[in-house]
Amino acid sequence: MTTKTKTSLMQRFLNLVERGGNALPHPATLFLLLALSTLVISLIGYLLGWEILHPATGEIVQTKNLLSVDGLHFILDNTVKNFTDFAPLGIVLVAMLGIGIAESSGLIAVAIRLLVLKAPRKMLTFVLVFAGIMSNMASDIGYVLLIPMAGVIFMAVGRHPIVGMAAAFAGVSGGFSANLFLGTIDPLLAGLSQEAAQIIDPNYTVNPTANYYFMIVSTFMISTAGTWVTEKIIAPRFVNASFENGDNNDDKLEKLTKKEKKGLLNATFVFVGFTVLLLLGSIPENGVLRSVDGSLLHSPLLRGVVTLLFVIAGAMGIVYGLTVGKFKNDADIMKGMAESMKTLATYLVLVFFAAQFVAYFKVSNLGIVLAVNGAETLQAANLNIYVLMVLFILFAASINMLMGSASAKWAILAPVFIPIFMLMGYSPELSQAVFRIGDSVTNIISPMMSFFALIIAFFQKYDKDSGIGTIISTMLPYSIIFFISWTILLIIWIYFKIPLGPDSPLFYEGAHI
Repeated sequence: MTTKTKTSLMQRFLNLVERGGNALPHPATLFLLLALSTLVISLIGYLLGWEILHPATGEIVQTKNLLSVDGLHFILDNTVKNFTDFAPLGIVLVAMLGIGIAESSGLIAVAIRLLVLKAPRKMLTFVLVFAGIMSNMASDIGYVLLIPMAGVIFMAVGRHPIVGMAAAFAGVSGGFSANLFLGTIDPLLAGLSQEAAQIIDPNYTVNPTANYYFMIVSTFMISTAGTWVTEKIIAPRFVNASFENGDNNDDKLEKLTKKEKKGLLNATFVFVGFTVLLLLGSIPENGVLRSVDGSLLHSPLLRGVVTLLFVIAGAMGIVYGLTVGKFKNDADIMKGMAESMKTLATYLVLVFFAAQFVAYFKVSNLGIVLAVNGAETLQAANLNIYVLMVLFILFAASINMLMGSASAKWAILAPVFIPIFMLMGYSPELSQAVFRIGDSVTNIISPMMSFFALIIAFFQKYDKDSGIGTIISTMLPYSIIFFISWTILLIIWIYFKIPLGPDSPLFYEGAHI
């Protein structure tokens, strides 16, 4: 009776969350509404005389009315410019072109297969979580390839397939903000962070490598934590559970063919060649990839990370594709790039409205006015940095339960929180890292995550009675342990004042209130 009551309460809660998330408009529509709201609020702020003393310049900053003749002129003159100059747009498009070649050639899929195939049985769980994290370099391949494959692998070694899929899902979705390499999400979030930071400091830049050091350490931390949860909490629940065989004809984990091995070897040679060239250009004091003053922190090497991602991923994909016969001519390569662009169609629509919202927010001065007032309120609350950042993690984690897209959430939150934290002395890079932790830890239990329905289908292949409750109850321990582990790691990082990435400090030394 008690179990039924608990299940009923949980289902009611999940249904409430699901209804709440479904009630939200499409993210693009949400940004349109936010942009229109900004116009109205700018008029209200102007009429009420909202103004602040700029902490950096000492000048009085007043709210500008965008529902005026000057505001109308700004909107008409800058709608296209707002879109084309939006920082994340170009970087994401360029990065996806390179990733698209590598993905369409089959290189990324075969690399993941090899990683799993070569894993010792004792290391299998760790490798699945780790492979899930690494799969985030390329769009959605972890969801559509690795998770069902993990079920097949575990079943092949006599273990419950749902346990394997849970481990892979934990890596793919819960480890979304960890990796050893940069993926498309890194330049995307960095661009949004830069747009927000420039509300306070027009010259501030945020590199795609903003959280890179933190990401590397997080990769092994999440892999270890995910393995522990799988073996100590999840696996015992399924030790005596039966499962259906399902129809696994499409999911068999086949060994690499000779062509695939040769293609992977050739792609590795390309990667090693580029690595040598990058080292030769960056290690010597007069290296061509260093800045004019010989520095690496502000060098073309870091500023050009997206270009390098495009070139290296593209070159490796081309070599692999030509070797295995996937690419027969240049048209096949261009088709692969075009396919990757198709996946961004919805993103382009979203970015158009997001760009208008950010531009209106900045030009109206609502950003700086809200930032100064918000920073003063938080300072008056006298919260130390650890409490403040943990509360922000919890806030981002909660928002993630109702809104799935990381970029959409950050496009809304960054213009508000980055300026506030900058005025309190905390860097945009730190704000972004904290947001990414919160966004990741609840990915695996959020019904609003775009692949949640697909995960249910995967689970139902082996347990026809699986539903939202099954996934939430299975994945919740990962969510809790990831939150605790990542929070502890963040506290250690801040305590020892470790940079989050190249030229990515924890603190902002500019304006203070």
